[in-house]
Amino acid sequence: MAFSRLASVFLSLTLPTVLAIPSPAPTSRHEQTWGWSHNTTTPPTVTIKNGTLSGLHSTSYNQDFFLGIPFAQPPTGPLRFRVPQSINTSWTHPYSATQYSASCVGYGSDDWPYAALSEDCLYLNVVRPAGFSNASLPVAFWIHGGGLFEGSAVDERYNLSAVVARSVQEGHPVMAVSTNYRVSMWGFVTGEEVLRTGNANLGFRDQRLAMHWVRENIAAFGGDPSKVTIWGESAGALSVGMHLTAYGGRDDSLFRAAIMESGNPINYGSFNYSNSSFTTAAAALGCSNATSQLDCLRGIDFETLNAYINSSTTANNNTVWKPIIDHDFIQGPTSLQLAAGAFVHVPIIDGANSDEGTAFGIVPMDTRAQFNATLQTVDMPTKLTADQATQVLAAYPANITDGAVPTNLPASYVPGPEFGAASRSSDAYYGDVTMIAPRRATCQAWSAAGLAAYCYRFNTIPAGLPPTVGVTHFQEVAFVFDNTAGLGYSYVGVNPFEGMPQSYVELAHVMSGAWTRFVAEGTPGDWWPRYEVGAQNWVFDANVTGLGYAEDDTWRREGIELINSWAADVYGR
Repeated sequence: MAFSRLASVFLSLTLPTVLAIPSPAPTSRHEQTWGWSHNTTTPPTVTIKNGTLSGLHSTSYNQDFFLGIPFAQPPTGPLRFRVPQSINTSWTHPYSATQYSASCVGYGSDDWPYAALSEDCLYLNVVRPAGFSNASLPVAFWIHGGGLFEGSAVDERYNLSAVVARSVQEGHPVMAVSTNYRVSMWGFVTGEEVLRTGNANLGFRDQRLAMHWVRENIAAFGGDPSKVTIWGESAGALSVGMHLTAYGGRDDSLFRAAIMESGNPINYGSFNYSNSSFTTAAAALGCSNATSQLDCLRGIDFETLNAYINSSTTANNNTVWKPIIDHDFIQGPTSLQLAAGAFVHVPIIDGANSDEGTAFGIVPMDTRAQFNATLQTVDMPTKLTADQATQVLAAYPANITDGAVPTNLPASYVPGPEFGAASRSSDAYYGDVTMIAPRRATCQAWSAAGLAAYCYRFNTIPAGLPPTVGVTHFQEVAFVFDNTAGLGYSYVGVNPFEGMPQSYVELAHVMSGAWTRFVAEGTPGDWWPRYEVGAQNWVFDANVTGLGYAEDDTWRREGIELINSWAADVYGR
């Protein structure tokens, strides 16, 4: 039976969400994660619009942490499946911002290793270097990935301390914010009533409200609200892209730059949807005859609704609960907005990994005939016609020599039965259609608009992954977070740096330094060429002299140009 390696590779590397709610993590894990050798007698405090926050100081990192700060009213009861509402309470005593909040419940398994999950999850975290409270520091605003159906700012692999520490060591200090947002049906419910009542794309709207909170409050922490860079990976990078194109590309002065890792303003899925998913849910939950099925669903108890969401066999592949065109936040195909220059005109970093397709490809792909049939029967991101499938097969031939996947294996390599003999070209297509072609279109759109874009290809296989998988999705994350300690990876595999050459650690320093310099100054460094149409990417590779090199962004040109020409009309994005 064919399946996507996303299930076996990518999902093992993203945080699973749970049905059962475990107890909070022990203190020792938090101390390991954050370096909490902290001064308990004089905790840092910050006064914001709602009152005073009391945080924690880490002597190990020389940083202050403010964790679990509410930025919205709990999206529960009558506020379930509604646009998030600004927090409307104040505190007469200091609010303890010393523990993570619950993570947003989504679709997934029961092995979540961190704190509890809940509908009441709209909280954010602030990490600042100590001694800069009056410095008006630039701000990195992190949005986690997880397919828009799982994930959390609590994930230890997104530890903000190491990357903030790197910024101080590099001489361009920044502070960082991470936020939760609603996922799966909770955050991306679809349906005609959802559209009619203005309640689509709620997870993106949660992120947007958190950005407004930052603009209103970050100065109290020593941050500069005019120097915010939004930053995400995978679904988090897609989220960044949606904010660049939100409301037709309207600039609300919420950020001055953006970083996208394996995600773009062009959806990796399709904006097209079917109302049947909503009506099926309503019927299953006893809401078919309600005057407002959405109001009825708001009244369903959490356990019942959560069990329904997690019983759906399709909820995890973004074909059911997902972003849709609502003619408000998403006003139309964002690929057309890029072509028209209708996006927020700020500098960007945008990139993808060499072998994205080994996470998203359908395997085993044994024959070209199977590839042809799969193109016409599987929504990735939509089913193709016979003629369209023929064009894809021509652009991604059996003997593909211009960028076969995995990239670092020789042309003579033939995948075994686990992946299928035809998977090198099919994986190239699926990686391109999900991540790489939209990345190229985004970089070209920025260049055409005369804007600074710094585009990259990550080409380093971390510890724990075989060469047959290659430089797949997510693998750059440990490097850009400077997470050389491998925090969080014990749950899903090995430390990406374990047993690897020192050049891997050096590359992590280079990448995290470039990312934080971009946050601080709007440029990652003079060594990284600004993107021009047709050239050039920067390739990050721990196995070459200098840890990287510039390359012309022209590989797999025929296939990528075909995909990008179909973005709106064929793929619905």
